[in-house]
Amino acid sequence: MTVKHDDESTKPGAGGSIAGELGVDTGGTFTDVIALENGALAVYKIASTPDAPDAAVIDGVRHFAGDAAADWRIVHGSTVATNALLENNLARTAYAANTGFADVLTIGRQARAELYALEPVPNPVPVAPELCFEVDARADAHGETLVALDDAMCDALVDQIRQSGVQAVAINLLFAFLNGSDEAAIETALREALPDLTIARGSRVLPEYGEYERGIATWLNAALGPTVGGYLRRLEAALDRVAIMHGAAGTVGVDQAADNAVNLLLSGPAGGLLGARFVARSARLDRVLTLDMGGTSSDVALVGNELALTSKTRIAGYPVAVPMVDMHTIGAGGGSIAWLDAGGLLQVGPASAGAEPGPACYGKGGEQPTVTDAHVVLGRLPASTRLGGHMGLDVAAARKAVARIAEPLDLSVEDAAAGILRVADEAMTAALRVISVARGESVAEDSLLCFGGAGPLHACALAEGMGMKRVLIPVFAGVLSALGMLVARRSRERSLSILQPLAEVETSQIDAWLAPLREATRDELVEEGVAEDDIEERLSADLRYAGQSASLNLAWQAPDELIEAFHAAHEARYGHRFDLPVELVNLRLHRAGPVPDVALPAIEKGEGAPVAGEQVAVHELGDDVPVYDRDAMLAGQRFDGPAIVRESVTTTWIAPGWSAEVDAKGNLLLGQS
Repeated sequence: MTVKHDDESTKPGAGGSIAGELGVDTGGTFTDVIALENGALAVYKIASTPDAPDAAVIDGVRHFAGDAAADWRIVHGSTVATNALLENNLARTAYAANTGFADVLTIGRQARAELYALEPVPNPVPVAPELCFEVDARADAHGETLVALDDAMCDALVDQIRQSGVQAVAINLLFAFLNGSDEAAIETALREALPDLTIARGSRVLPEYGEYERGIATWLNAALGPTVGGYLRRLEAALDRVAIMHGAAGTVGVDQAADNAVNLLLSGPAGGLLGARFVARSARLDRVLTLDMGGTSSDVALVGNELALTSKTRIAGYPVAVPMVDMHTIGAGGGSIAWLDAGGLLQVGPASAGAEPGPACYGKGGEQPTVTDAHVVLGRLPASTRLGGHMGLDVAAARKAVARIAEPLDLSVEDAAAGILRVADEAMTAALRVISVARGESVAEDSLLCFGGAGPLHACALAEGMGMKRVLIPVFAGVLSALGMLVARRSRERSLSILQPLAEVETSQIDAWLAPLREATRDELVEEGVAEDDIEERLSADLRYAGQSASLNLAWQAPDELIEAFHAAHEARYGHRFDLPVELVNLRLHRAGPVPDVALPAIEKGEGAPVAGEQVAVHELGDDVPVYDRDAMLAGQRFDGPAIVRESVTTTWIAPGWSAEVDAKGNLLLGQS
C-alpha cells in the first residue's frame, strides 16, 4: 500500500504514459482520490473546498492524470446534492399540480415526529404557497382523461411561472404514473417559452403511485438541478470524461446525472458500501454488517452478495422515494460533541465540532469534548499520531475539553472519556441493530466491517455489543468510498407501478410492461459505452397484502412461487402471515454493464508478529501497548490485543481478548482470542 498526501508529488505513471483508473470521493474535510495503474494502488488526499467542491476534485485528478484526464477512467462520488439539501441551498422552484392539489407537499402524510407533543414543531414547507400553481386538467385512477388539458391552460400556467421568477419547475399531476401525456405537454410548453428553466416531471422522475412521495422526489429533482447541473458541467469541462456515482451504487454519465439530481443523494455513502462488498469478497466473506464512521455521522448497512436498495430513505426530514442503498444513519462521529443534559446525564451528539475548529485535539481552537478527544485522553490515539498523515494531536487541549464533562460528574478525565466512548458505542450498536436484528436478521455468524476515519477505533466494542466474533478492517479503510468508485458498474434503475393481484399477472404482461424501460435503459447504457451484449438485468417486485400500505421487495420469480416467497418474507419480518391475496405494487428493473476489472494487489508475505514502532500508555492497560505501522505489515502476520494499528487515514484499536491476522490483500481480520 502506498499513500500520498497533498504535500507529496510522487504519482504512478510519472515519467511514462499515463492511463488507469481514478476513484474520487468528496468528504467534508478531505477529498480522496485512489489511482489504480498497472495493478498498483495509490491514494492522494487533498483538503476539500466546500465553496467550490469541483476545485479539489479537479486538483486531485490532475495530481495523477496531469492534463491527460481523458486517458483515465474517472468515477466521482459527489456530496453536492446532499449538502445542498441539508443546507437548504435549493433553487427557487415552482410546483404545478391539478386544481385542488397544490398544497399536497405541505400537507404530506400528516405523520408527527413527536406523536404526543402538545405543541409540535411544524414541518418545513417545501414550496411556498405563492409558487404553487394549478391546472384544471384531470385523469382518473386508470389514467383515462376526465378533463382534457388545452392550450389555454398551458398558456395560463406559463404566464404564472414566468411572473414568479423561479429557476426551476416541478410538475406533479394525479395518476401521471399511468399516463404522463399531460405532464409532457406542460413541459414542452414551458421549455418553448422559458428555455432556461430546470424542469422535472413526476412521470419521469418517479413513475410510481403515491402522489406525495412522487411530488417530493420531483420537487427535489427540480430544486437541486441548477446547483448539481452547474457543478457537473464545470467538472466535465475540466476533466473531459467523468462518470458520476448515483445513490443506488451505480454510475451514470454527466448528462444523465445532471437531469436526475435527486438520484445523486447518498452518492458518496453508496461508494462506501460498494467498497465494503468488494473488500469482503476479497476476504471470502459472504455477508458483512458495515459501519462507516466519519467525523459527523455513522452509516450502517447489511451487505450481502448484492447491495440492498430501498425507496424509503429520508434525508433532511423528506421522504426520498427513488431507489437508494439501504442504510441507516445516526449523528455519531469522531467529531460528535459530548454534553450533559438538564438531568445531568451524559449525551453524545448529534451536534458536531466539524472540521473547523474540529475536536479540541486538532489544536485549532476547539473547546468542546468530542469522541476523538476521548480516544486521545485514553491513549487509543497516541500522542505521536498524525491525522491524515500531517495533522498532529494536542493532548493537553483534549484533556482540558474532556475535563468540562468530568468535573460536573465528579469523575477523573480518563473515566469521563471512557464514558463518552461507551455512550457513543451504544448509539452505534443500536443503529446496527436497527439494520439487522430488528429486521429479523441474525448476524452472530457474520463479520463486522468497520471503515471511515473513526470506525476502526470502535470495531471491537461494537462487535461485542452485537454478539459478533469476527471483524474485518479493510485495506484503505479510511478511504474506502473512493475505492468503491473504482468497482462501480454503469447502471440504471427504473420502476413501474402495477397495482394488480399477483395471481392475475401473466408473464407476457410483465414483458410488455417492461419493454419500453428495457429499450430506454439499453440505449442509455450503450451511449455511455456499454456493449448491448454485456448488459445484465435484475428484476424485483414490491409486494403487499391487499389492503396494506407498506410493501416488501423480493427478487422476481414465477408468480405462484413469488406469492409463497412473500408469505415467508412477511412472516420473517413481522412474525406472522395472512390468508389474503398478494398485490403486485411496483416492478423494479435494474440494468447494468460489466463489473470493472479491478483487483486488490497482493502484499508481501511474512510470518510471526510485526515489529512495533513504539510502546504507548493506554488507560487501565499500562504503558506497554504496542503500536504497529499498517503499511509495514506482511501477509500472514499475527498478533494479539491490546494493540494499536496506525495508518495515515485511520487508526485501529484492538482490544484485549482480540487477535489480528493480516490476509493476502492487507486486510486485518480480527477475532476473539
